[in-house]
Amino acid sequence: MSSFKIFDIAGSGMSAQSVRLNTTASNLANAESVSGDPNQVYRAKHPLFEAIRASLGTSSPSAGVQVRGIVENQAPPTARYEPGNPLADANGYVYAPNVNAVEEMVNMISASRSYQNNVEVMNTAKEMMLATLRLGQ
Repeated sequence: MSSFKIFDIAGSGMSAQSVRLNTTASNLANAESVSGDPNQVYRAKHPLFEAIRASLGTSSPSAGVQVRGIVENQAPPTARYEPGNPLADANGYVYAPNVNAVEEMVNMISASRSYQNNVEVMNTAKEMMLATLRLGQ
């Protein structure tokens, strides 16, 4: 495996964590939205990651991680009795998303730290390569 593959691996991790940060931001932005129909309310979204494994002796993509897709949380929405709300259904209920703000903040911190770790991996690999080049001087 080429020593340059580390940049592909860390880069794929950064890309995946960027998607995770974006879905978390979307979940937090929609956490307080409501709907009069439980089938139309926003549902929390989460990325599904998949490992990429390089095959030896082939020119297939390098190892790393990729986003396989975005899945919606299937937990039921929260029903709130708000008969004065213009979006309320015939029974006076509005439906709030199944977004847990605390969990989303934990996801945001975790994704941010994972992104930072991948940046550090790239910086360390770059420094090691530069140090190796300086050995010949």
